[in-house]
Amino acid sequence: MTDAEDPIAALTRLRGSIDRIDAALIYLLAERFKCTMQVGRLKAVNRMPPSDPAREEQQITRLRTLAVDADLDPEFAQKWFGFVVAEVIRHHEAAADQH
Repeated sequence: MTDAEDPIAALTRLRGSIDRIDAALIYLLAERFKCTMQVGRLKAVNRMPPSDPAREEQQITRLRTLAVDADLDPEFAQKWFGFVVAEVIRHHEAAADQH
């Protein structure tokens, strides 16, 4: 916001940016889940466990580093990842039950 910018106009502009970012996040999450669904089917067909704790730990370490680099709270990034992984594992278990 510049000193001359109307606060209502600034708020509207910033909210528009937030809305576009939220939309991008939803589409990116959908793409991520499309990939993880394929992983789940691959694991189910090959009788692999739905969860891979070693991979999850690697991802947590990687995402925490990315969060620090992006000036985002690494704890938040880890909580987000935990939420996503829980949903992925649920999908993988469902895929395993179908095979």
